[in-house]
Amino acid sequence: MQITVKTFAQTREITGEDKFALNLSDNSTIATVISQLKHRNDKWALALEGSVLTARNQELCDLQTVLSDGDELALFPPVTGG
Repeated sequence: MQITVKTFAQTREITGEDKFALNLSDNSTIATVISQLKHRNDKWALALEGSVLTARNQELCDLQTVLSDGDELALFPPVTGG
């Protein structure tokens, strides 16, 4: 199956990637995707270090969410306020 990954804020700045397609095995979870991306290179490992917010098809979700073909996965750092 194939999903679209979008990055925002610091995650985008560190990786230099804003949107790309990713091929996955059926029944992959968001945790699977994050693990796979962390192993791409040092930039991804840094960008996904610590906590990251995830949204599947524009709805916040947790790392155990199972993805489906055609899903959009957004990755962004937690928002801090002042």
